[in-house]
Amino acid sequence: MSPNFVNTIIDAISEVTGGRSVLHEPVFNGNEIDYVTDCIRTGWVSSVGSYVDRVEQELAEFTGARFAIATVNGTAALHTALTLVDVGPQDEVIVPALSFVATANAVTYCGAVPHFADACERTLGLDPTKLRQHLEQVLERTNHGWRNLQTGRRVAAIVPMHTFGHPCDIAGICEVATQFNLPIIEDAAESLGSYSDSQHTGTFGKLGILSFNGNKIVTAGGGGAILTNDAALAKRAKHVTTTAKIPHRWNYDHDTRGFNYRMPNLNAALACAQLEQLDTFIRVKREIAQHYCQVFKQVDGVEFIQEPETCRSNYWLNAIRVNEATRQVRDSILEATNTLGLMTRPCWTPLNQLPMFQTSPSADLSTTSLLSNQLINLPSGAGLRLSTT
Repeated sequence: MSPNFVNTIIDAISEVTGGRSVLHEPVFNGNEIDYVTDCIRTGWVSSVGSYVDRVEQELAEFTGARFAIATVNGTAALHTALTLVDVGPQDEVIVPALSFVATANAVTYCGAVPHFADACERTLGLDPTKLRQHLEQVLERTNHGWRNLQTGRRVAAIVPMHTFGHPCDIAGICEVATQFNLPIIEDAAESLGSYSDSQHTGTFGKLGILSFNGNKIVTAGGGGAILTNDAALAKRAKHVTTTAKIPHRWNYDHDTRGFNYRMPNLNAALACAQLEQLDTFIRVKREIAQHYCQVFKQVDGVEFIQEPETCRSNYWLNAIRVNEATRQVRDSILEATNTLGLMTRPCWTPLNQLPMFQTSPSADLSTTSLLSNQLINLPSGAGLRLSTT
């Protein structure tokens, strides 16, 4: 690998970032302090309060979902959503191998097993064509749904994830899900403000989830949400995430196994202030992405990852793909940029390669393996264009 190649990449990143190094830092330019102070002053700091109600209403309005249920984090939202579609012990759930570990972890919380599927080079999300081919080969219909011929386990759901904020081919995945009568739970943790064919991510499946972790486009410090258009599922989601407590003025009775997963009012207050700035965050992040796109057009051997056709991305994390890269080449670029204080990172280690998932069933994952050696995330926070307080 030529040192000039690495230096050219460093120069391109520096031109966009102005030397800023953080991968994705939060921006607090709005009413965050006022709203959080209001919680402290009034004493409403836990999982009941006006900001929790408000954030749920505003998320539903923004995404177009009928209902939003605020949770303590995105992983809790995904775990809850899986239980709501009756994923249980020894079931299998189709998940992308190219994803953050929480996607697969939530499956295991149900006692189920992740079944890894391959990525699409165009979207970085699940490849519906390869998924259909794989399921047609390994599944058989039974009286209790579709069974994996190789493991004997029921396949219970599909969890597509919108990688780096870019919508996956969710329409194609929905067609596969319909063919096999499998519910879809969208992992939209990274894609608040992203649309596929003018429909917000997280609203195509039976349920979707969002995350408001500290590095997301909108942060609540922690926090997540469940999205659904199903009134019955929304009611159940709110119930089970509130420890399945039966409403009563003083008695503590519970009618099923529940979770202490409700978002605290403090976090919701922060989220409300951030949501007021979301349109600005998205506009600025798209400007940053356009700048990256322009500078990397001048760099041979590097492709800037752009939103798929018919989609509009929030560009949560910008990424480049180094053509024909090996892990050694990718790591050399990471070493050089981080040494200079430019925070870059690799894509996640494919989940099937992690020690706890190496025995999980998998489709052919050749594209995932290729992409994981080629993708590099770049500094992407809206703070690259907005001054912080």
